[in-house]
Amino acid sequence: MSLKKSAAWLVLAVLFCPQAGLNAQEQAPPKGLDFPLTQYTLKNGLHVILSEDESLPLVSVVVAYGVGPIREQPGKSGLAYLMETLMFQGSENISPMQHINYIQRIGGEFNANTAFDKSFFYQTVPSNQLALVLWLESDRMGSLSVTGVNVERAKETVMAEQRQRRSAEPYLDSYFLFDEILFPDFVYGHPLLGSEEDLRNITEEDVRSFYRTYYVPNNAVLCITGSLNVPRTKELIARYFETIPRGNDVPDLPASKPVEGSPIRDTELKESLAPSPAFHFGYRINHLQRGETYGLRILDILMFRGKGSRLYKRLVKKERIALYLSGGIEERRELRAFKVFTISNNPVMSDLCRKAIASEMGKLKTTLVSDAELAKAKDFFKMDYLGRLSTSLLRALFLSDASLSGNRLEDLAAEYAKYLKVTPVTIVSLANKLFTPENAFTLNLVTK
Repeated sequence: MSLKKSAAWLVLAVLFCPQAGLNAQEQAPPKGLDFPLTQYTLKNGLHVILSEDESLPLVSVVVAYGVGPIREQPGKSGLAYLMETLMFQGSENISPMQHINYIQRIGGEFNANTAFDKSFFYQTVPSNQLALVLWLESDRMGSLSVTGVNVERAKETVMAEQRQRRSAEPYLDSYFLFDEILFPDFVYGHPLLGSEEDLRNITEEDVRSFYRTYYVPNNAVLCITGSLNVPRTKELIARYFETIPRGNDVPDLPASKPVEGSPIRDTELKESLAPSPAFHFGYRINHLQRGETYGLRILDILMFRGKGSRLYKRLVKKERIALYLSGGIEERRELRAFKVFTISNNPVMSDLCRKAIASEMGKLKTTLVSDAELAKAKDFFKMDYLGRLSTSLLRALFLSDASLSGNRLEDLAAEYAKYLKVTPVTIVSLANKLFTPENAFTLNLVTK
C-alpha cells in the first residue's frame, strides 16, 4: 500500500516576512494559525486531515463530501438536501436514527450541513470515543440503506420542513427568486431545498445513483481535530475506511456561465404573507481576476459586517429607515453576487433605503476609505478568520471546506497575509469595476 503523506507545522515566521505598507501588528504571525497539521490520502481516494489540540479532552470528526445542489439536474432539485436526512436513516450495521442515539448517549454533539457545492457531517465527542464515530461514519459512507421506505420517509421530512420554513419565514421565497434573477443558470441559481414537486418525483433509483456517484471516498475529506494521538488515529482510520471501495471517477463540476446583462433589472413581487414592504438589491459579479477576492472580502466587511459597517450605521442606527438589514458577498464557485435585503415600516421608508444604499455605493466608488476605517475592517477580518479556527469543530469544518475548495492548507498563513495587504485604492478600484448599472438588479416586495 502506498500512501501519499505530508505532515507539517505551518511555518508562520517564514510566510509572514515584513512587507512594505504593513504595520507591526499586521506583520506579527497570528497565534490561531500555529497548529500542527498532518495530511495523507488513502488508496481509495479519501483525503485525511489531522490536527492535534490538547486543550480539551474532546475530538471533532468531520466527513465532508464534494456534493451539493450544484450536482443536481433540472426536475431533481433537493436531492443533496434529501441526502442529508437520509444519511441518518441507517446503514448496514446501524438502524434508522441509531447514529444520533449513539452520539447522544456518550454526551456528544452532532449536526450536518449542506452548502452550494459541499455537504458536511460532523460530531464532537469525548476523545476516547473516536473509534465509535469513525465506525458510524464509515458505515454510512460504505453501505447507506437506500430503500423505498427510507426515501419516502426522508422526502416527507424535507417537505414538512419546507412548509414549516415558508410559514415561519414569509420572505423566504423572495430570497429564492432573487437568486434565480442573479444566477439564471439552473445549476447555480436553484434553491437548496428544492421544490416540493421535484422532491415528490425523486425515485429510489435517483437517490441510489446520486449516493453511489458522490458519497464515495474519492469525493470526500475526513478531518479529525482535537485531543488525538496521530499514529493511533491513523490505525483507526485504516481499520474503518480502507476497505471501502473507491467510487467511479467523479464527474467534473458544471462550468459556470457568466451572464452579461439582462432586459429586466427591476422586478416586483406581491407577497401576501409579508408583513412589511421589503426589497432585494444586488450586483452580479463576473470576471473577477486572480487576487481580487481579497479586496472583495474586506469590502464586504466595510459595508455589512458588524454595527460599525457603513450600511448598518446609516440605515439602521442613524436614519432608522430599515427594520432589518442583511446581505454581503455570496460566492458560488466562480460566480459571485453582492446582495442587500431590507425590511421597512412602509413603502416610503423602503424607498429611502434604496436611495441610501445607492448613496453609499456612490461614496465607495468616489472616495478612498480612510486608514482608520480600513484598519477596523481588517481587525474584524482577523477576528472572524481566526475565530473559525478557535475550537476543534470550527477548525475541522474550516480545514475540510478549504481542502474541498482546492486550497493548499499549508498556504493558510500566506493567504491570510494577502487580506491584510488590501489598500484603499484596491477598494475603490474594485467598486468601480464591479458595481455598475448593467450589473445591478432589484426585487421589490409589495404587501397585498
